[in-house]
Amino acid sequence: MFQNLKSNSMTIHQILKHFWGYDTFRPLQQEIIEAVLQGQDTLALLPTSAGKSICFQVPALAMEGICIVITPLIALMKNQVENLKKKGIKAEAIFSGMHRREIDTILDNCIYGEIKFLYVSPERLSTELFLERAKLMNICLLAIDEAHCISQWGYDFRPSYLKIIDFKKSIQGIKTIAVTASATKEVTLDIAEKLELKNHKLFRLSFARKNISYSVLTTEDKDQNLLNILKKVTGTSIIYVRSRLRAKNTAEWLNTHGFNSDFYHAGLTLEQRNTKQDHWIKGKTNTIVATNAFGMGIDKSNVRLVIHLDPPESLEAYYQEAGRAGRDELKAYAVILYNKNDGENLISKIMESYPPIDFLKRLLFRIKCICLR
Repeated sequence: MFQNLKSNSMTIHQILKHFWGYDTFRPLQQEIIEAVLQGQDTLALLPTSAGKSICFQVPALAMEGICIVITPLIALMKNQVENLKKKGIKAEAIFSGMHRREIDTILDNCIYGEIKFLYVSPERLSTELFLERAKLMNICLLAIDEAHCISQWGYDFRPSYLKIIDFKKSIQGIKTIAVTASATKEVTLDIAEKLELKNHKLFRLSFARKNISYSVLTTEDKDQNLLNILKKVTGTSIIYVRSRLRAKNTAEWLNTHGFNSDFYHAGLTLEQRNTKQDHWIKGKTNTIVATNAFGMGIDKSNVRLVIHLDPPESLEAYYQEAGRAGRDELKAYAVILYNKNDGENLISKIMESYPPIDFLKRLLFRIKCICLR
């Protein structure tokens, strides 16, 4: 068990072997870990399945103190905490729905106990209770997972990530590592700026996933093609759609054709989402039909197939969603089923999301006039 092991007296390779059972690191992991241990702010851009979590978990185990991990989803927190506990590492998560007394106990244990990792949402950092207790903790590292969420240029912007810098300033000298599997040049610059990463080291690994076969099938009969693909590619699968109703209807329709399916979207209760996700992760459900609310941070290695019945809003979103296939590095498939109406519908949704150029020009002109008065 972790509490009986002086991990900070071990080398990073010994820590990797002891807790994860691996003899060697994956590409760039060791370089990232060494940068963190040297006290440098670090930004790591690694593709899905490249082992981002190890990049902050290993150095934290090599240091005295607690690692605060900021992550956007409760499911992601629970998954990582459960995995750490299975390895004998003391980890906890604080999330919405917990009683204040339970939160209070966990925070006390982070100060006086042997908790090594505390997972929280970015919103939690702003609460008075957390700020007061955090100042009493021996924080060795601040790890920001899914760091692209801090950027308005990212595909999954979350405004609460912008307040992380306030927490950093309240804990002087805190070492920081930010990791993500999706970041353009603009997003990368935005992450470094918003987190005020000083003289940081940037690590970027190729985002190519050679074990995934990517296909776009043009068809006017998506239903029949969907059935054909599911029959050919056995194993766990995810099917992405754009609407909640379509997720529900598609899952029910697949069940009538003999496929063990369920649906998932943000309109379900927290308990329903957790149950559906848990059943899929444990293999009780084979196929999950979902909106883009599903999948971030879920550690399920044996997904063989990801199908998009509707095209995603951006290439970044597609890369993230398709990349949930084949994390075990075995052969996997990512398929988009496309028809002539999809392009028009996608353009229409984009146009509805942004004001017309003429309107923006008029607005800018009026702002200038007001400023010149």
